[in-house]
Amino acid sequence: MSKKNNKKKKWIKPRHRVVREILNLVLRPYSYLKYGVRAQKFKEQEKRPYLVLYNHQTAFDQFFVGMSFHGTVYYLATEDIFSNGFVSSLIRYLAAPIPIKKQTTDIKAILNCLKVAKEGGTIAIAPEGNRTYSGRTEYMSPSIVPLARKLGMPIALYRIEGGYGVHPRWSDVVRKGKMRGYVSKVIYPEEYANMTDDELFCEIKNELYVNEAVADANFKHKKSAEYLERAIYYCHDCGLSTFESHRNIIECKKCGRRVKYLPTKELEGVGFDFPYRFVVDWYDAQSDFTNGLDVLQYADEPMWRDTAALREVIPYKKKELLCKSAEMSLYGNRIEIASDDERLDLPFDELQAVAVLGKNKLNIYHRDKIYQIKGDKRFNALKYVHIYHRYKNMIKGEADGNLQFLGL
Repeated sequence: MSKKNNKKKKWIKPRHRVVREILNLVLRPYSYLKYGVRAQKFKEQEKRPYLVLYNHQTAFDQFFVGMSFHGTVYYLATEDIFSNGFVSSLIRYLAAPIPIKKQTTDIKAILNCLKVAKEGGTIAIAPEGNRTYSGRTEYMSPSIVPLARKLGMPIALYRIEGGYGVHPRWSDVVRKGKMRGYVSKVIYPEEYANMTDDELFCEIKNELYVNEAVADANFKHKKSAEYLERAIYYCHDCGLSTFESHRNIIECKKCGRRVKYLPTKELEGVGFDFPYRFVVDWYDAQSDFTNGLDVLQYADEPMWRDTAALREVIPYKKKELLCKSAEMSLYGNRIEIASDDERLDLPFDELQAVAVLGKNKLNIYHRDKIYQIKGDKRFNALKYVHIYHRYKNMIKGEADGNLQFLGL
């Protein structure tokens, strides 16, 4: 009886490998045809498990990583994918990803990682925690270093290049172009044992840093600019604004300025000189503007109003629909949500976190509740995260706001 119980407690199951091999047969040709990706085999892997750290560019990155390694790879995944009822149960059964609570220190996730490592499994983590909106590798938490030391596995640093050109986070379409994924460096336990935490963290950051703000290739699609407004809410001429995109053009709804997104990933003003060459330049200007904003001036009148579906997330179980069409108002110090049945006042001082999931879903962590907001295709969830963090910075006395991290 005790042997049976021990078997039941194991994380790694033989079926995970079977599922992985079947998926690999289908996904390798599909990924090449759809994404133009070359996922290079890690020939030095042998039978040893690794901690794989990768930069995060597309929603398909985990599959590219899996195609480069033999054997089953276990991925850290946010609680969102585990809160979809039957679908989540199926994912757990077939692949057993390791759940982690977004925006928190999750001790249980660490213990599960240790369990998988002890059983000889390879673990994959994107230290950014989010896909890049700008095309540049973004903020990484230094907490990845103590976790790597606890696991004691060789660290395989996996670079994904060209993914932003092929499929930016803010877009619904995959462009014709080329990308690749490969292990660029391995750091073995005996090597990082002699490194300080700062040295190891710098090595990880430097090796995974990719900046797609370069006109090095063409990525073609007739709808190349569509839904860039999911990432952009700042106009060089108007300041805070609202945008709308069609085909390869995005337009500011306040001043009417129109910007073209080129196949080279470059930006071009329509009839005027646009000051930002790439999305990352525009994104940085937006962050600088927000970091210098006195959001307390917007305590009486909302900065934006949106209409969106409101759900409550029951972690690891389901998402309960509260209202199909709730009215949202973003102030400089709070979020207000009004529906037919109730009104939610969510002061920033009472929130544990505000986070973007996927392309434009918003999670709001209020006390013991998690609310998920999903607007229409043009909904910009990012502005809620940035304004929340700007408020927090001001309250902490960081009025100048020279912080790269704005909650992604």
